[in-house]
Order: sequence, then C-alpha cells, then structure tokens
Amino acid sequence: MTILAGQLEAACIAAFEAEGLEARWGAVKQSDRPELADFQCNGCMGAAKSAGMNPRELAAKIAPRLAEHAAIDRVDIAGPGFLNIVVTAEALAGAAEHVRSDAKAGGGQAVEAETVVIDFGGPNVAKPMHVGHLRSAVIGDTLVRLLRFLGDQVTGDVHLGDWGLQMGLLIVAVEEEQPDLPYFDAGNEGPFPSEPPVTMEDLSRLYPMASGRSKEDAAYLEKAQNAVAQMQAGRAGYRALLQHFIDVSVAALKVDYGFLDVSFDLWKGESDVDPLIAPMVEDLKDRGLARLDEGAWIIDIARENENVPTVGKDGQERLKNPMPPLMLVNSRGGTGYHATDLATILDRKQEINPDRILYVVDQRQATHFEQVYRASDKAGYVPHERLEHLGFGTVNGKDGKPFKTREGGTLRLADLNAMALEEATKKIGDAGLSGEIGAEEKSEIGRLVARAALRFADLQNQRTTNYVFDLERFTSFEGKTGPYLLYAAVRMKALLRRAGEEGHAPGAIRIENEAERKLALVLDGFALSLRLAREKRMPHYVCEHVYTLAQAFSAFYAASPILKDGVAAEVRASRLGLVEAVLKQLEAGLGILGITAPERM
Repeated sequence: MTILAGQLEAACIAAFEAEGLEARWGAVKQSDRPELADFQCNGCMGAAKSAGMNPRELAAKIAPRLAEHAAIDRVDIAGPGFLNIVVTAEALAGAAEHVRSDAKAGGGQAVEAETVVIDFGGPNVAKPMHVGHLRSAVIGDTLVRLLRFLGDQVTGDVHLGDWGLQMGLLIVAVEEEQPDLPYFDAGNEGPFPSEPPVTMEDLSRLYPMASGRSKEDAAYLEKAQNAVAQMQAGRAGYRALLQHFIDVSVAALKVDYGFLDVSFDLWKGESDVDPLIAPMVEDLKDRGLARLDEGAWIIDIARENENVPTVGKDGQERLKNPMPPLMLVNSRGGTGYHATDLATILDRKQEINPDRILYVVDQRQATHFEQVYRASDKAGYVPHERLEHLGFGTVNGKDGKPFKTREGGTLRLADLNAMALEEATKKIGDAGLSGEIGAEEKSEIGRLVARAALRFADLQNQRTTNYVFDLERFTSFEGKTGPYLLYAAVRMKALLRRAGEEGHAPGAIRIENEAERKLALVLDGFALSLRLAREKRMPHYVCEHVYTLAQAFSAFYAASPILKDGVAAEVRASRLGLVEAVLKQLEAGLGILGITAPERM
C-alpha cells in the first residue's frame, strides 16, 4: 500500500474494531475513481454480511470515526457502502516532504529482507550475444537493483554456458586450424601460453562452422563429443584452452553488457561446479535417489498423477502428464545441463546459503527448471518453493515474429546497441537538444539516451509477454519512452539550476491546487509500485510509476507557474520544493530501472 494508505488503513481498522468487527475489513487502497476521492475502503460490504447488518448503515457508523483523523478531510459514502476518503492538503504536503527528505525517496523497504541469488544473462562462451539476450540481461539486472534498494542481500550470477558440446566443437575446430599448438599434446600437463590463441572474431567464425559441419559429418561430431568428454575428464591442454575461450568471451561480453549498464557479482560458469559433480552423483547414488536406467543415472521426479500409462485415440500407448526424469549422468558417462544446474544449486547453498534463487531465463526452459527444482528438493539442497523460474516473452519484429536482421539472420546484441546509439544520436540532433554541448558530453548523452530507450522499452512490458521492437518509437522524446523520462528529469534539473542562479531556494511544500494534489498522490504511490514489482518479480510496475510521475509533473508544471514574474515567494519556494521531491523520486525509480539521467541535454 502507499504511505498515506497505510495511515488511513490503521484508522479504518480501529474504526471497524470499535464496532466489534475484524481488522481485515479496514483495508484501504488508492481510489479507483480519482475524480471522486483519493482513497477508498470497501470493507463495509463484507463486514456487514458477516455480521448480518446493512452495509450502508455500517458505513454510516464507520465514517464519523474516520473523519476525526487528522489526515482526512472528508469521508463520503457511495453506492452500497463504499467509503470514499479525501485527505487534507497538509497530509499530502507531509507525504511530499517525506519523499524529499527520505534516503529512498519514499520507496520504503522489504518487510522481511532475504538473501537472494539471481541467475540471469546466461550467455554461452564463444557465441556472440543476440537480441534474445537483451531481456534476461535487463530484467535480471533490474531485479537485482530493485531487491537491493528494498534491503535484500542480492548476488547476481551470469552463469556462463561453458561446459557443453560447443566447447568440444571449438577444440576440434582450433586444432584443425592450428594443429601445432601445445594444447593438443595429450601428454603435455603444462604450463601453457598465457596469451589466447584465438580472438572473439575467431570464435564467432569457428563455432558456426563447426556446428554446421557436425550436423552433416558424424565422424566430426564424434570427435567433438570425445573432445568435450576429455575436457570434462580433466585433460590439461583442453582445460587451458577452455580458460582462454572463457577469458576472450567474457571480455567481449563485458563490452555489450556495459553499454546497457548490466553488471554481475559473479562470473561463474558451468565449469566452476565440475569438482562438485562426481561427489554429488555418488552421494545421490548412495542415498538411493539416483538409479541406473539403460546405462544412465537418473532421478525420478514424477509426482502422483504424472507419467500415468494411457492409450491415445490412435491406439498407441503413451504417458498422461509426462514428467521425464532428471538425467544425472548419460550412458556415455557424460554430464549435461541437468547435472551442472543441480550442482550449481548445491554450490550456491554451500557458498551463499540463499533464502531464494531466481532464474531469469526464457519461458521455453520451464520444463528443464521444473525438473532441476524437483531434484533439488528431493536431494535436500534448496526447497522447490524457494527456486523461481522467471520466464519472459520474446522480442519480435513488426511482423510479430522473433526479431531478425533485414537479411533474416539473428541480430547481434552489439549491433542492436550500435543501432540504438545511432538512432538516439540522430534524435538528439533532430530535437536540437544538445547544440551547445561539446562532442564528448554529447557522445555520453547519446549513450544514456540509447540505454534508456532499450531498457525502458523492454521493462515497461509485463515480463511474460512478447513485445514488438520499434527502435524509432523507443528513441522518441515523446510518449511512453525512456528518452521522455530523461527529458523530464533534465527539465527539472534545469529548472532548479535556473532558480538557484536567480536566488530562489526551495522551501516548505504546500499543496494548493489540483495539479499539486495529483502530483503528491503519485509521489505517495512509489512504495506500492516497488512492493508489487518485488512480490510479482515484474519491473513494469516501476516503469508505470515513473511514467505516471513524469506525466503528473508535466501537468503540474503547466498549471503551476514557478519562475514567472508575479508568483509569491512562498508559493515559488513550495513549488521548487515539490520539484525537488519529484526529481529525487524519479531518479530513484530510474536508477532501479538501470537508467541514468544526464545533467543536461
């Protein structure tokens, strides 16, 4: 609830309890009809029904008790017994002053802070990131920022894909091109060269070539499978080559992530839990949790009413509600994503002991994570209910299909970043926003605008939905966009600077007109938006709040002269104080979204 709603709810609870009714009927929320009231309490209908009373008669008893509260201007009874509450101008001014003085701009904090690991990003080593990686990066990074803002202890982990077949394919491809490298001498235990034998450009070229060849050449595929098996078994040269692949890839990843201001506390990969896998597997065998099935070790995770034998309309036998077992070790003795993800949970349990682990990964991985979570629960690592898969929708083109290049290929994230920067720079020039700003500052403003455009465009959508990528619209300074929010913040900064230059200081906030009332009410809703975003793991609630705040400021600015001649000194000081509060909260909200406003544009 909002801060004011919390105060009003306490008053409503006391009023209901004074009538011998349960506290739960005193719930208060912002009004669904803001033209009628600021807040509403709908508890009279339910309370009256439970007590065998007439709801309007009950409302008539509750309303006078509420009217005694210092923050309440009046209480109106509407319909069958709704309580419409209008708060005083003094209460709204107090709420705005709280935002201005509060370190968190009225955002509050989590009631029960937790230790949380957020697994996001998840790029594969040796593969350039593509547009599909944008969502996991910005959603995950925003959740890290949000939870930290509210007081949770958060660790963000990129969880690199560095342990699968792609490593074997790369080893074979590099060996074919550079067979004399010391990494391919099976008897060589090192030391090995510190300089990588490949660049990111080499890896970007070699992987698709090797992957394509493996689909047509069975012998080549087998060679790659053997290479990855030897790497996983600890062959020194292959492990050294793997580390080079990781180092080269991470350097490139940090550039792409850096443009979006996405960062991680841990740069761990699947390979980091390799030492845990063998003892973990033996422990699961010893405890009877893993069983041998056609040469593979599996964990049964099906529940009652799953994997039920049935016969389809075609007469063929099949399973109803199938839930495949978790593959711990395959028949060749190798381990895959099931084993590494389960070992990663164990590693996090041992190293961090989190209350909760969040996985910001494509919705298409839902079955995989359900299998891993059930196995974790069965093994006693982290309970299923404390492992959350936060799936997300796809980024689509205007045709409604996954976003592609004009040639029909997958768009690299680096190219997307460059396109956004180019479009943002063009929009800044078209708007004439930075004519007197130097080249270096203009370049930085372009980066901030491009970042705001990409991040806000993604985050404003409900996490689970798809959205259409439209760079021209996203980079506009008008409408519901990141650049619009930056412009609003910069306008506030410019206003406060000009006021200071003219000798006008912000003063005590007073709420005197309708635009000021509406703006103060929006300010009061910040904590609610953050709580909803945290509880539902949905950053779009924060986007909605900051956009509504910017709109309310625009209406206030149009209706409430500040630096014009003839404005009374106390009124000017009050309005400047309100601008300070709005700017503080807007920048706090933008910071949670990973967006930074420049000082000027």
